[in-house]
Amino acid sequence: MFPSTIYSERRKKLRSELSGGIVLFLGNTDVAFNYPANQYTFRQDSNFSYFFGLDHPDLAGLMDLDGGKDIIFGNDLDIDDIIWMGQQPSIAEQAAKAGVTVTFPLVELAEYIGMAVAKGRRIHFVPTYRAETRVQLAGLLANDHHKIHDHASHDLIRAIVKLRMVKDEIEVKEIEKMIDVAYTMHTTAMKMAMPGVVEQKIAGTIEGIALANAGPVSFPVILTVNGQTLHNHYHGNVLSEGRMMVIDAGCENELHYASDITRTVPVGGKFSQRQREIYEIVLKANMEATKAVKPGVPFKDIHILAATVIAKGLTALGLMKGDPKEAVANGAHTLFFPHGLGHPLGLDVHDLEGMGENFVGYDSEIQRSKEFGLGFLRFGRKLQTGFVMTIEPGIYFIPELIGIWKKENKNADFINYDKVMSYLDFGGIRIEDDVLVTADGVRVLGRPIPKTVEEIEQIMGK
Repeated sequence: MFPSTIYSERRKKLRSELSGGIVLFLGNTDVAFNYPANQYTFRQDSNFSYFFGLDHPDLAGLMDLDGGKDIIFGNDLDIDDIIWMGQQPSIAEQAAKAGVTVTFPLVELAEYIGMAVAKGRRIHFVPTYRAETRVQLAGLLANDHHKIHDHASHDLIRAIVKLRMVKDEIEVKEIEKMIDVAYTMHTTAMKMAMPGVVEQKIAGTIEGIALANAGPVSFPVILTVNGQTLHNHYHGNVLSEGRMMVIDAGCENELHYASDITRTVPVGGKFSQRQREIYEIVLKANMEATKAVKPGVPFKDIHILAATVIAKGLTALGLMKGDPKEAVANGAHTLFFPHGLGHPLGLDVHDLEGMGENFVGYDSEIQRSKEFGLGFLRFGRKLQTGFVMTIEPGIYFIPELIGIWKKENKNADFINYDKVMSYLDFGGIRIEDDVLVTADGVRVLGRPIPKTVEEIEQIMGK
């Protein structure tokens, strides 16, 4: 945990954003994956972790905005628990680490909330992402769990987004520690990407590196020669010459700060001419987009910049045609780059996304597009100093999508379908870094992970 003053100060800032009522943060509980005693590794709710820091199951944090007090609800262990788990700090001792002096048994939470509801006080809570929490919340508020999210507090959501989006230096240091672990994960994967190796061997190895050096992976490892599938978690392919392997992986530490890095490498360690041509376009889009990051710039504009770089590069190769800017304006580039440029990163690998992407990534000034491709951009609004973002452009040759567009003759003025059809076996390339928006621009976080053609070939040659 951070010092208790960190959590006290965070709650103080949250109070200043809300007018009254009760703020309720339900911590996560243990979840079984096949029978009750066999449980998934516990992972605390990120909002609870941000404001209270305690990494134990079955806790609730409450902020009484009118009474000016914070309370932790939870149960001390009994002898049966101690036999299996050993002695643990009391709830009071844990609460003190979060700067909280008032504690009650968890069973008293229902009575506290019930009395507040009876008095007509507002209960602020955010949408849940776990069924167990949704049922618990609905029970506390005597509401239908299917409709409980209709009553989530938009004021609280906006306040949390405002606070959590801006990372202070201690948070940035935690993220950078995880990027440094990701360096070892990715460079190890690069060295292992040789013909005859099964993807699972590499994926398992780098997940082990995460566990040995930090904590669990921050999301299921994406590692595949079929990079045209954006989130491909299947690891059963055997690597062979002529294929590219996408590695999208990161890890999180005990405080739950995460890294998220993507690299794409040629199986065997040497880029073919065709691979190098497409790779260099993605790399340029990555680097040009990164250079454009600074406070006040809409992330949507940087996404369009990356898309334009990709369109220009593909036009030079003859895969696209016409004016690249006009092609992007018509969405022709989305055949090859159908996703958004990036997303916030922090306590969650897609930071704050559980409360709704539009609350996080859009506002009254910049609203989400309904167009194919651009509509997948998770974050479009203006950047601010302290934001941590991913920059992850890509080029993909998705046979199913290409087939549909070709049949419809879609954007035929900008796409050379005859040449595109010769790339159906290519796969995909994505390059992703984690960056901090600084007062005067941008800083790429963590130890630089090889990404130029020369750097990748050199490390794979080892």
